Amino acid sequence: MTVDTREDGTLDGDAQRAVRLADGRELIYFDDGPGHDRSARDRRDLPPFAPSSQLRLDPLLDEWVIVAAHRQHRTNLPAADACPLCPSAGGRRTEIPAPGYHVVTFENRYPSLGGPPAGGRCEVVCFTDEHGSSFSALPDRRLATVARAWTHRTRELSRLPGVRYVFVFENRGDEIGATLQHPHGQIYAYPFVPSRVARAAEVARRYREERGGCLPCAVVAAERAGGRVVAETGRFVAFVPEAARWPFEVHIHPLRHAASLPDLAEDEQAELMALYRDVLRRFEGLFERPAPYMAHLDQAPVGGDAGLAHLSMRVFTPRRAADKLKYLAASESGAGAFINDVLPEDAARMLRVAGSSGPGAV
Repeated sequence: MTVDTREDGTLDGDAQRAVRLADGRELIYFDDGPGHDRSARDRRDLPPFAPSSQLRLDPLLDEWVIVAAHRQHRTNLPAADACPLCPSAGGRRTEIPAPGYHVVTFENRYPSLGGPPAGGRCEVVCFTDEHGSSFSALPDRRLATVARAWTHRTRELSRLPGVRYVFVFENRGDEIGATLQHPHGQIYAYPFVPSRVARAAEVARRYREERGGCLPCAVVAAERAGGRVVAETGRFVAFVPEAARWPFEVHIHPLRHAASLPDLAEDEQAELMALYRDVLRRFEGLFERPAPYMAHLDQAPVGGDAGLAHLSMRVFTPRRAADKLKYLAASESGAGAFINDVLPEDAARMLRVAGSSGPGAV
């Protein structure tokens, strides 16, 4: 789908509208359907947006490090009545000018990337205007809108000069460092291919040269035949990987080979999003308290070999028990060698039970 912006800011083909915030950043409303007024202006007095991050290369590992010192001043755990991701209502002016919204994406005010010399771009994705909600509570129609937003931004950010990889992710919970509690995720458009993604592509390339075929497809087939499947639909499977790094970690894969989110048809995207929501609800059912989690999409690098990449979603929590967290200590942070405190087969069983019995199931 090619999307063109009209003079009034509306976007052809979908219920969405692009506007400019007071400092020049782009914001796009993605609505569940047409007919919503998103013409409200951002009336804040903000200085022009001028991000300035740096990229520095670690010569010993050949890995890029992003230096973004300005992020020290970003908003950190504000009270609910001061949340910058809530709609502008009741005289309060926030990042979203409209008094209500369904899904919005906008350039991060405190980005890790963007501007010279680093390049790239960082965007925020708000899933709902309800501050106390969560992704796991979104209805089917909203899931479809989020999928449309993710797909649109993946496609458009991939077209930006210098962008090499588009990374869609969500951090939820104080325990993993989320600085805002409103339901939201982010999208990073990296001007390089992150080392983990590059290594995965190299391993897949070696597998194809030595054995033929797709390594991720072979892994999916093996996992479906094993005992770590958590849930499955007609076209997707969710499982705890054999070598899970985190106490509770689930990978969601399409059964057919697809390199990126735009490669999926709309009904496939809907199925993927419903399974993702199901997995999040299982995480919530593990303990008596909500599980903090990190989730992300693995997609093909921009301009890379699509035959080597296999779209997947990964969800993991640092909570290893109701009252215990998994910390990345010296082995993980220093040596890069993960130590998992929970047997993956046990984690899969607990997640299967959590999906049917609710909080506290073991």
